[in-house]
Amino acid sequence: MLISVSFKPVSRLLAAFTLLGLVMAAPAQAQRKKNPDSAANADGSLAAAGTPAARLARLQPLFGGLTPEQATQLFGAVQLKAIAASFASADEASTFFTTKGYEYLRENQPDTAAYRFNLAWLLNPQNAEAFRGLGILASSQPTPDAAIDLLNKGFALSPDSTLLMSDLGTSYLMRYGQTKKKKDLKAGMDLLQRVTTLEPTNGTAWQQLARGLYYEEKYPEAWEAVHKGQAQSIGSLDFDLITDLLAKQPDPQGKFK
Repeated sequence: MLISVSFKPVSRLLAAFTLLGLVMAAPAQAQRKKNPDSAANADGSLAAAGTPAARLARLQPLFGGLTPEQATQLFGAVQLKAIAASFASADEASTFFTTKGYEYLRENQPDTAAYRFNLAWLLNPQNAEAFRGLGILASSQPTPDAAIDLLNKGFALSPDSTLLMSDLGTSYLMRYGQTKKKKDLKAGMDLLQRVTTLEPTNGTAWQQLARGLYYEEKYPEAWEAVHKGQAQSIGSLDFDLITDLLAKQPDPQGKFK
């Protein structure tokens, strides 16, 4: 099958994350008309639960960088307890709101998703998927620094998660593309190689690994990774990458022109 790379490729950012293929960066920026500097009052104290500052903080990862104790104060301990009481346990409630967060991401409602992920984290600060969801949201920022920080927090809690490995590895490659720091390239490649070893059917991880191999100027190996990913999922193809690869070396299999 010959595939001509002659159309506008999808954004690398949209192909970067394995679960969702996100499309929320622009709406996220459009909805946040104010700059929620923090949940703090002028005297440094936390804003009271229910105030505009508190509501805005709910839309920021980890309520704008608060500790669970501070975030509970901001959210309202009574309200949080009432929410948890609707479930068999706080952990079960946390899992529920994580699932809802991903649903809202798929529906392109990033602010609502952020609130759900923050609530999931508040109910269970050990919920790795809450950090992953917030990390995906943070990927809409100009640099992947915040996403990497959040994904690393989740990865520390769930070091066997191939989803976190893939997202984190991809984020490191994105930062390497901006900064050219070799430690980011190495970190990203190490994670993506682990993913493709543990989960060889992960087409998106193969495409991201191919991007790293392209950065390393290993063009034959990059093409091989592209085709391995294509064999798993046509939808995983990164046509930006294919265009870049074609400029360096023809496709050895002749499928892309």
